[in-house]
Amino acid sequence: MTHPLRLPAFRLLFLGRTVSAVGDAVVPTALALAVLRATGSTAALAVVLGCAMLPRLLLLPLGGVVADRFDARRVALLTDLVRCAAQLVVGVELLGGAPALVHLAAASAVGGAASAFANPTAAPLVAGTVDGDGRQRANALMGVTANASRLAGPALAGLLLWTAGPGWAFVLDAASFAASAALLSAIRVRHVPVPHRSLRADLVLGWREVRARDWYWSSLLAHGVWNGAAAVLLTVGPVIAVDRLGGEGVWVLLQQVGAVGLLAGSLLAARARPRRPVLLGNLALATYAAPLLLLAAAAPAPVVVTAYCLALTALGFLNPVWETVVQGQFPPEVLARVTSYDWLMSLGAMPIGYALAPLAARTWGAPAPLAVAGLLVLLACAGTAAVPGVRRLGWPAGAPAAPAEPVSVGR
Repeated sequence: MTHPLRLPAFRLLFLGRTVSAVGDAVVPTALALAVLRATGSTAALAVVLGCAMLPRLLLLPLGGVVADRFDARRVALLTDLVRCAAQLVVGVELLGGAPALVHLAAASAVGGAASAFANPTAAPLVAGTVDGDGRQRANALMGVTANASRLAGPALAGLLLWTAGPGWAFVLDAASFAASAALLSAIRVRHVPVPHRSLRADLVLGWREVRARDWYWSSLLAHGVWNGAAAVLLTVGPVIAVDRLGGEGVWVLLQQVGAVGLLAGSLLAARARPRRPVLLGNLALATYAAPLLLLAAAAPAPVVVTAYCLALTALGFLNPVWETVVQGQFPPEVLARVTSYDWLMSLGAMPIGYALAPLAARTWGAPAPLAVAGLLVLLACAGTAAVPGVRRLGWPAGAPAAPAEPVSVGR
């Protein structure tokens, strides 16, 4: 089997995604501190983050349709250019020394909308540059570079913040999107033409493909619960860490070992080939219940940190394995649409967790939402083992599954 990096198209795609991932990894830390520096208001930060999240969620299904109808490479290239412009606007605002909140919010909204069209292109880009036998390794490589960037991103953001200023972090991200677009312009990606249908018919057909596979929709529900629980941990976990486990350093360490776990899981996914990949991956995700329950019980910090590292290792392993299975089990002409529903389920669950966790913590105390989230993760992820499709599904045989029957809607 040819290593994916020996394929010129994938090599350029991988390089572009790596550069872009490094730039993106710097932004979350830089954005939070830049907005707080400029406004001194957490409400202002919430507005900017909300302006990025809302259009992303609303437009994801449309983004899946666009990526399937048109060449995924062109869609990704265009969204890279749009996000380059959006990040450059933020960088210039911050470098000017008097950033306007409305400009930062507008740029975040534009970037969020562009990401709704960019995210569904990820699977078609890999599937269109790497054949079936090499996709697991290709997806693992993508996971490694993304998780390594998450590990280095905060440190690089801090270096830029305290030396050159937060504006340069956004200029760096803009440059990374420009570089990614340039590399995308130099590659060719296989594209399966999609019959002309109405937008509504395309959306319905994508949903029908999701609904027709019990292993897929049941796993999406479990993954949504996992992401909602992750939002609970990120909201309430720092309170437990600071008040009961030893201080801010414990929380920083927890996040750092989580990034290490993600990277380790991605490396493991490049070699492991379990007979029942979705079943094993979902059962591995259930281990996220451990750090949630241990935090709720205020267990010793080393125990919590170890449990969190193992749980994030499971996530790092699942992601490339899941992407490989999905790319092989769905017809290429609907791949972007079905993955857009995956993104929608995962991202949509997080605002729910962010909203409900503080309310539950104020009413019943901080441990309560963590304990409930832990039990829900255990039930949802391990519960997929009861689904026949999850138990039976193995690795793709090399050819995608036959498409569902076409839907005649609004032609």
